[in-house]
Amino acid sequence: MHAQQKIDAGLSSTVSTMRSSTLTATIAVSMLAIGCFFSAADDLSAQEPDRISILSQADIESWGQDAQKGEWKERVFNGQTIYEAVNTPDGPALQATSRGTASVLYREIRIDLEKTPYLHWDWQIEKSIAGFDERTKEGDDYSARIYVVRSHPILRWKTKAVNYVWAGSQAQGQTWPSAYTDASHNMALQSGDTEAGQWVSEWRDVRADFQSLLGEDFRYIDGVAIMTDTDNTGGEATAWYRNVFFSSEPGDTK
Repeated sequence: MHAQQKIDAGLSSTVSTMRSSTLTATIAVSMLAIGCFFSAADDLSAQEPDRISILSQADIESWGQDAQKGEWKERVFNGQTIYEAVNTPDGPALQATSRGTASVLYREIRIDLEKTPYLHWDWQIEKSIAGFDERTKEGDDYSARIYVVRSHPILRWKTKAVNYVWAGSQAQGQTWPSAYTDASHNMALQSGDTEAGQWVSEWRDVRADFQSLLGEDFRYIDGVAIMTDTDNTGGEATAWYRNVFFSSEPGDTK
């Protein structure tokens, strides 16, 4: 997405400065510009050692038509993706609709990966964004993606992110650095339309993924973000998300 700015471009810049620039930073840096994870993030790891809910169906149901979404905040980059609570045949879900737009829904929360390293979630797409190379800036759009962010307590430019995506062109299982910065890496968990129109359950060992993709072993992560965007490709995409949580146990082997 072109709603980013170079990672070395003054993390002391204000949000208004970022909005008036070319905005070519990683999503992690953009979130840090809004508020410091370490000063604002909830540390729930001590309260629920085996399972930490990030976005439950009960959370979504409680939102109703209220613009406030509990612990979640929104950051608009290039037009607003509409994030709203909807009732599906399978219960409440977060629906994301993008029409040439890019905005992110994120939650600041500190997770101890030594205790709960496994991220679980369900997602569904209407269709993938096909015909573009996601490894380029022009093709850096996804029908569905979930970011996991590790911020540095002092050196903000050392923020790292792993981005789990539903790709349109890259094959399932492929990984590649962001087109904007090697501090963020993408992993295609789904690709194309084979599973479109149905719920797909995912789980990842986040600590292991940071090690394999970025070569660093982090005990803590500081935030999770959900994003559906089409600002680069100019198309449309709709996705649904639910049941996002960290746990001490992996999911079922697929």
